[in-house]
Amino acid sequence: MTDLVTDFLKSPLIELRLWRQFLAVAEELHFSRAARRLNMTQPPLTQAIAQLEVLLGLKLFDRTKRSVELTVAGMALIPEARDLLTRAYALPAYARASADGEAGRLRLAFVSTVGFDLLPGWVRAFREQHPKVQLELIEATGDVQLQAFERGEIDAGFMLHSPGFAPPGLVCRRIAQDPLVVAVPEQSDLAAKDRITLDDLIEQPLVIFPRRILPSLYDAIFAMYHASGQLPRVAQEAIQMQTIVNLVSAGLGIAWVPDSVRQFQRPGVVYRTLFSTKPPANVIGRTKGRAGSTRPGKAHPTEVPGCETSLIWSNTSANPVLARFVAFIGQSAE
Repeated sequence: MTDLVTDFLKSPLIELRLWRQFLAVAEELHFSRAARRLNMTQPPLTQAIAQLEVLLGLKLFDRTKRSVELTVAGMALIPEARDLLTRAYALPAYARASADGEAGRLRLAFVSTVGFDLLPGWVRAFREQHPKVQLELIEATGDVQLQAFERGEIDAGFMLHSPGFAPPGLVCRRIAQDPLVVAVPEQSDLAAKDRITLDDLIEQPLVIFPRRILPSLYDAIFAMYHASGQLPRVAQEAIQMQTIVNLVSAGLGIAWVPDSVRQFQRPGVVYRTLFSTKPPANVIGRTKGRAGSTRPGKAHPTEVPGCETSLIWSNTSANPVLARFVAFIGQSAE
């Protein structure tokens, strides 16, 4: 136990009543008037001030038969005592507001893509409607958010994922849908094309996030390549979408990003929508069998996966602020 904690535990607890009496005398500088203001007689008030001075080990007033003056210590205590009483009087209202979700704290995680467009406006509006709520914002990828939920470190999170994603043990409410677009270096031949197909991208090095941080969307992107009988050529992995776009700008490859990332105006990068095409000729009408043989199959155009942004939270949370925030996002995202 630290010396500071030890000293605190040994120090006397001073009742709010004594501070109210101190302020009355400090403001009136007259014991009789202060007593009338407090609806009490003068002798008990004089005894209360003497008790406070003993507890503090300080002299707060210089008293004569004709005058009462504050000491330096007494003068210094006036603003602190006023603040203490103001906060004490506000406690009942704060407790009621906390129970109703109008005050308290919400720990909100978010992925960077939400910060490009949706999050700033929502945060501003929620704070305007609920000024007594402390909103603690934490930027975190999906895998980090799931771990934080398990440890009880966050109340809710905005998470990017592929359609149909359902985190076990958590509530998932979709708030936005985004198509995937291709980020390509501005100096590449692809940037000059009006129409880009998957055939144009097969041999291009790919910059992508690690599977562990967004497995559902990672698998959907790989499945798109697999459907055309190809494997993407991964050149570099990066965690944040801003970093991925920066690496594209540096010419390290192309990247699949949510359309909302267009808001991140990075010089040297252009965004293109993929046009649907049929699979390459060597796989049209044929699919691989279990032992590597081929069998007749149906050709399908390339389907570019989409992605969704959802608000994730635990339905076992007892935080009343969370219910307020979920309702707010439900209205704002409509």
